[in-house]
Amino acid sequence: MAKKERTKKLSSNGKKVLVLCCMVALLVVTGVLNFVLNAQIKDKDDNLVNGGTPSDGTAVETFFSSHRSNRETARAEEFSYLDAIISSESTSESVKASAQDKQVELLTFIEKELVLESLIKAKGFEDAVVTMSTNNLNVIVKQAELTKEEVAQILGTILQETDYVAGQVYVVPYTA
Repeated sequence: MAKKERTKKLSSNGKKVLVLCCMVALLVVTGVLNFVLNAQIKDKDDNLVNGGTPSDGTAVETFFSSHRSNRETARAEEFSYLDAIISSESTSESVKASAQDKQVELLTFIEKELVLESLIKAKGFEDAVVTMSTNNLNVIVKQAELTKEEVAQILGTILQETDYVAGQVYVVPYTA
């Protein structure tokens, strides 16, 4: 009997307090990690500003990787919104169908962007980021300058692989 008396169940309020304490602890850990990582990034940025450009091209690599990351994040948000529209019971069937069509369009854009980036790299360019929308296609190439022949080579690849016309395609060199 003595053992049963010692083991008390947490009350509803006790459980809420325990969950709240855990959440506060996680918030503190997140804040500390954010502070530490931001300090490291700031130190790297200060070194770039004070010491010139990095010799290994990390600023350029950071641009291309952050651009891809931002593009993926924006697309994930779009899919999330479209999923919410589709799963909502108050949404009409025509709106749901439109949202599903938009999801298919986004998936097509994602697939084409990856293919085009790979094809541009296969043409000898070090890196490229392609962003598609219904009205235009943007290409950012990792190269300080592009000759007319290089632009024509990239444009030819894009026109061959997509339904865009030349006036809808923008090819831009990336200059750090």
